[in-house]
Amino acid sequence: MPNPKRVIAAGRPLYSSFVNYFGDDVSGNRTKSWNKHWNAYMTHVNLPRQLLQQEFHTHFVSTSRTPAAVEVTHTEPVEVQDESGSATRFCLYVNAGPSDNPMQSEISGQYWWQRELPLSQMRVGGTQAEKATNEGYHAIFEAGEPRTKEYILEELEKQVKLGCSGVAKHVKNSQTETGVKDAYTQFWIDDLISRFKRMKKDEPNRPAEQIQAELIEWTIANRDKIYGPFLTTKAPGFDPTRDTPVEILHTILLGIVKYIWHITHTPWSPEYKKHTACVSIHAIRSSYIMQYAGSLVGRQLKTLAQTNIFHIHGLVPDNEFQAWKAAGELSALLWFPEIRNLAEYRRDLRVAVGNVLDIFATIDPSKIVSKVKYHLLVHIDEDVVEFGPLIGLATELFESFNGVFRYCSILSNHLAPSRDIAIQLADQEGLKHRLTGGWWLSGSDGRWERSGRGVREFMVDHPILQRLVGWANKKLVRHGDIKLMALKRGCKERETCTLQSTTAARASNYGLYTPESMWRRCIYVISESLDECLVNSWVFARSSVAEDSSSISGRISDILADTTGGLGCFRDEVYGMPVLVRRHSEVEFSIVPAKNIKFKFNVQHDCRSAKCDAAGVRLRIQERVESDQVENYIIHKSLDRFLINTHAFHNAHLLRATLPQNLRRAKHDELAAQLRENEDTHDDDDTEERPRKKKRVAARRRAPNTVPSAPEPSMVANRGRRVITQTAKARATLELESDEEPSSDEPDDSDVLYDGSDDNYLD
Repeated sequence: MPNPKRVIAAGRPLYSSFVNYFGDDVSGNRTKSWNKHWNAYMTHVNLPRQLLQQEFHTHFVSTSRTPAAVEVTHTEPVEVQDESGSATRFCLYVNAGPSDNPMQSEISGQYWWQRELPLSQMRVGGTQAEKATNEGYHAIFEAGEPRTKEYILEELEKQVKLGCSGVAKHVKNSQTETGVKDAYTQFWIDDLISRFKRMKKDEPNRPAEQIQAELIEWTIANRDKIYGPFLTTKAPGFDPTRDTPVEILHTILLGIVKYIWHITHTPWSPEYKKHTACVSIHAIRSSYIMQYAGSLVGRQLKTLAQTNIFHIHGLVPDNEFQAWKAAGELSALLWFPEIRNLAEYRRDLRVAVGNVLDIFATIDPSKIVSKVKYHLLVHIDEDVVEFGPLIGLATELFESFNGVFRYCSILSNHLAPSRDIAIQLADQEGLKHRLTGGWWLSGSDGRWERSGRGVREFMVDHPILQRLVGWANKKLVRHGDIKLMALKRGCKERETCTLQSTTAARASNYGLYTPESMWRRCIYVISESLDECLVNSWVFARSSVAEDSSSISGRISDILADTTGGLGCFRDEVYGMPVLVRRHSEVEFSIVPAKNIKFKFNVQHDCRSAKCDAAGVRLRIQERVESDQVENYIIHKSLDRFLINTHAFHNAHLLRATLPQNLRRAKHDELAAQLRENEDTHDDDDTEERPRKKKRVAARRRAPNTVPSAPEPSMVANRGRRVITQTAKARATLELESDEEPSSDEPDDSDVLYDGSDDNYLD
């Protein structure tokens, strides 16, 4: 049977173009004054992933109340002309909807942030009491039964029918019971309730059933108006409940990493923060991080996820250290650009997710219930199978493109701001189309035409224009390439040296080379992973001595170009990372050909074992000049013991391939029991307080209207205890559900609900 697509192709090549749709609410102002706009962007997923990370390939699209823009391409494909001059057609399909968590919830017609409701992508949850039971608490650690677009639409239809009865409480009860609420449909539900009341007021004797029947008939006739386009679209393959994957920026960096950072730094006093700011990581700007600990953004949190574990040992309780360790391992896995062994990767991912959930539940069981981002972690495994590495769905690029939109808003005269912004962004899209040699259909004679050669080559010859339109030209490098040292001023030739005068003379395979041969020193060499490996970079390489060409690790001491043409490794028990030590404290050199360099990796000095401290004092550099202010820095002691940083995002997939590698129900039941005990204590406090509060209120009402007296201190304290979450540790970690970090830096002296006897449950 012939493919039905042949009919709509009409003899032309037919392509399927998949796009990622991103929606967000953005302020059109650069100030804190909120000027809300609803924006929609998309990227063409058929492109290689390295191109998708360029601003040039992010496209602004106008939102539509109906899904016709995508659906019409399935019956009437868009006809274009390709680079070879042949007419081609394509259909549009939505691959995924990467957005922040609230926007994904709105797209899928659910509101998971209410504690009494099931969560967004699955039928898990219930009331606070239900989630505190052993079964309910353990269910949060599992994926649960997934929801579907059909289920959401069915529940919304029931809510619309209830709205036709004119009773808002019935609709609210249904939303509370199911956790389904669509902002788009809610407008029409409210309108139906208001219309019912107006019709009843105008005709008091008219039966309510008759009014309800009339409204239901109207909803059937106007179905396309009432329900959102994401739920009613007939485009195959897109289900907003399934195709809104876990987003690593808002769920990992602004979620898990932000939570543990808040738990870590909140108890520290200002003086203590000054002490811990002595860490000598100038490039990371540790003093800035500690000064603005409550207002960090994704970039700084990404830095903390990769490096913080090396600087907080001995400064935080052991369970918080284990939380940083688990969060770092999970983060490194999620930043894999490619997956070479899916089964092994999924197994490692499930273990890492389980470790994060268990240790965070140990620190504060109530947060697993109240913070939905913890539960979203259990869906990472299925999202990886569906979409591949989640770094390809990161929304940093879209968030960055908001800056382009914001400048268009500022430059508008604000008489018709949305129109001005759309025209400006459309002009930018047209410019990019012409600069890259795109074709368009002439409106005068119906022929395909494009810009001239001079216009097409203009961007190639002018790098500044490439930066303006967000194009990052790929640097052409090859494995094994080197860059020679620059010529010294006044010299006509580069300096050369004999091999025997370099550190290569101490290499174990030095005998394979001529000692008197002449070599030139180089700045860097390109590795197999196309990294620029400088002198003193830590790298993995193929041994040129071993018969099996096994991998060796080491630090580059010299990079030499011919003028004519192992370490012991085990896992550290504290950091859980591979350790590099020298055999018998001997320095061993090996000459490695440039093409044997595989990739470089990050290594940290084991300051804990060496007992390095901030004993050094130096003048602080300001504006590239030494100031009269001093700062402390770490003096590393001479212990040749280094940790391979497996939390680093760069080359994490290559490192894990070179260094090959259960959640317990009983622990979850124990934490659920702690949560119930805390809630019972909280309820008892409320029960005892309520009669006393009623008496005080009655006494104030009987008192004469004079100058109001100050509230009793005990009353203020009790009121605060009722509002704050149950556990003592939760008072230190109480945060907003938005992605903003609380600004409070006050210390917390409360105890942590943690059983110190159970330290080995992490894998």
